[in-house]
Amino acid sequence: MATNLERKLAELRASLRPGQQELADWQAGPLAVSAVPGAGKSYGMAVAAAITLGRQNLNRAQQLVIVTFTRSAATHLKQQVRKHLRELQLPLGGFTVQTLHGLALNIASRHPQLSGIHLDQVTLITPNRHHRLLRHCVEQWVADHPQMYQELLVRGAFDGEETERLRRQSVLRSDCLPELAAIAIREAKSSGLSPQQLYALAEQVQDEVSVLAIAAGLYERYQQLLQAQQLIDYDDMILAALQVLDNQSARQVWQKQVFAVFEDEAQDSTPLQFRLLNRLASHEVSKAKPNLVRVGDPNQAINSTFTPADPIFFREFCQQSQAQQRLATMNQAGRSSTIIIQAANFMLDWINQSQLAGQEQPFQPQTIQTVAKHDPQANANPAHEGRGLEIYTPEDVYQTADLIGQRVCQLLTDHPDANAAILVRENKQGSFLAERLNHPDQTVTLAAHGIDILDVGGGSRQTQVPFEMLTILQFLARPHSPKTLKAALQILVDRQLIPAQEVHPLASQPEIFLYPGPLEPPQSEQVQEARSFCCKLLRSRWELPHYRLISFLALSLKYNAAELATADKLAARLSQQVQGAPSMTTTLPILQELISAERFDPVDVEDVESQYLRPRQLTIITMHKAKGLDWDFVFLPFLHARIIPGELRIPAASQFLGPFSLAEVARAQIRANVHNQVPLPNVEEAWQRASDLKSAEEFRLLYVAMTRAKRLLWMSAAKQAPYNWNWFDWQRQTKLDKQPPCPVLRPLQAQFQSDQAPNSTPSRV
Repeated sequence: MATNLERKLAELRASLRPGQQELADWQAGPLAVSAVPGAGKSYGMAVAAAITLGRQNLNRAQQLVIVTFTRSAATHLKQQVRKHLRELQLPLGGFTVQTLHGLALNIASRHPQLSGIHLDQVTLITPNRHHRLLRHCVEQWVADHPQMYQELLVRGAFDGEETERLRRQSVLRSDCLPELAAIAIREAKSSGLSPQQLYALAEQVQDEVSVLAIAAGLYERYQQLLQAQQLIDYDDMILAALQVLDNQSARQVWQKQVFAVFEDEAQDSTPLQFRLLNRLASHEVSKAKPNLVRVGDPNQAINSTFTPADPIFFREFCQQSQAQQRLATMNQAGRSSTIIIQAANFMLDWINQSQLAGQEQPFQPQTIQTVAKHDPQANANPAHEGRGLEIYTPEDVYQTADLIGQRVCQLLTDHPDANAAILVRENKQGSFLAERLNHPDQTVTLAAHGIDILDVGGGSRQTQVPFEMLTILQFLARPHSPKTLKAALQILVDRQLIPAQEVHPLASQPEIFLYPGPLEPPQSEQVQEARSFCCKLLRSRWELPHYRLISFLALSLKYNAAELATADKLAARLSQQVQGAPSMTTTLPILQELISAERFDPVDVEDVESQYLRPRQLTIITMHKAKGLDWDFVFLPFLHARIIPGELRIPAASQFLGPFSLAEVARAQIRANVHNQVPLPNVEEAWQRASDLKSAEEFRLLYVAMTRAKRLLWMSAAKQAPYNWNWFDWQRQTKLDKQPPCPVLRPLQAQFQSDQAPNSTPSRV
């Protein structure tokens, strides 16, 4: 006769779909779970964890370790597991939920003699300090390798003209080499490669420019600076934890404490991270196979732009597990209506067959299926709204905004309990839509219909206020420094306060730019406008009391309410710390320390983190940030081929180096080594591979964006759009260019909407 607990466990299992039930039925050994978008993998993992805890009766001596990608995801999982444990009337212990880096730091800090990490002696490097450290690496490398640096400086057509030399120096020292250092160090370190091993790899490639040799030199200096300043980075945590687990006695202690490891979002982990989890989940004493459950979707791997993660690693784990009959699939998804699921499936198959990503196959073949008729989970596969899938070709980006505004008003008026989102590829697209939809001249205003707009990218801009204030103040203190002038000009361009233009030539000769003599060539209208703005800022230093500078600068930069509030808070904080003696000499070091230590919190006018999914709200958010979320109605505008899949672009300022990017070549060559590809690709081959990898990831990003929609998916590609969104200023009527749509858009329209005119306005349903 079943006990009360057994009955409750059976009822909880019955609330799961078939793929989720296989996860809940796990008892021992390795298991790979491949889940389609909307399959409820996080929910399934939380239930499986609660069932495992109920069956195994775990306690503090032996725990279930749940690992996920972000802190927010870890918090959510922990809450879900505890909720199920309460329903089962079980103790709320026996498990821990951590990010992978948090787990690694916990292991490393418990054994400082083995890991070399003493928390009272080392500090985790902050992003701002990391940026400065990379700059120091570059300066040291240039000083130590003058000949190699000179060879980079004179590449391409170079006539020896001093102005061009200064411009190239600025580009190399402030852009190309720091970018190479950031990407190559991250790729190599997270793959377990030391600087010496990177030097050895460099010898395997015979190229005119030894990119890996330069990267190895930068990496070597980076490690020396970290050690000298008693700093560690996130990769050091993983490496230190592995160093602890290399010790047999420490390894057995940890393995004895860990019953099993459940990993969520497994497609986003690196080989080094997998090695850590696999070692932790092993049981050497009993010789049993590792109790390691990995749940993920290789088709939702969209973070390789920011991290060394690659979907190939999780795919390989799934293939190995399948050979051992240890692979489960969650292919039923209840999030979206049928037509949206069909569109996502069509897109996946079409892209794979198109070979638009060259040698890369963007997707692992899979088909999202609708749930069974009597699905245990509520509101599965809701009825679609209107056509369910609507694809349009507006005349330009302005008409795109108008169409979205009209459709949102219609939808959220008819369905006041629903929510909607616009998913954009770039933040500048989101800020344009927010400004346009909020503009008083709009024929249809969302505010008049009681619909709120939440621009997630705009809401986070106040976090840049301290950095921007420091940058402008440094320019005011040293206006003749190319470095400070360039940084200030870049902020002015980004905020659309001066016309978009290349800032390197202006910053290479500050005196000529700011105070041109009568013999200098006439400045263009764009340069004159930039010069006038800079001179206005410079005059403020002498015409205003120092304590009023930040307020004046905040107004000059046209800050919004939240940014102005943050600037006022910053000014008050600085006033307290300078203790009545405000000056550039006292203010700049204090402001620099605030930013370096990241001890200054911005003022949030709204609690945006909890408001992404509010009813009767239009959320504007990037496709990357939208992962893991969903809305009733999702709008995907600006789907142009230049954006998705796009292409790896070489900035005009650095084209003298050749038709490639140093950073992307290094990334492709290091990944080729990690994937055991022999011989390593040369510069041209590596650049092509990097381009293919980018295209594949962009298509996966579009797949993720499409599968965020529940009831309506609205897609568009305007006939005319900005060539470069970073330089687009709609208030100044920046010129628009003809832009072809994303390659998959027309096949989607032909497959699902052959009867819909491309420019028609959505009909009211």
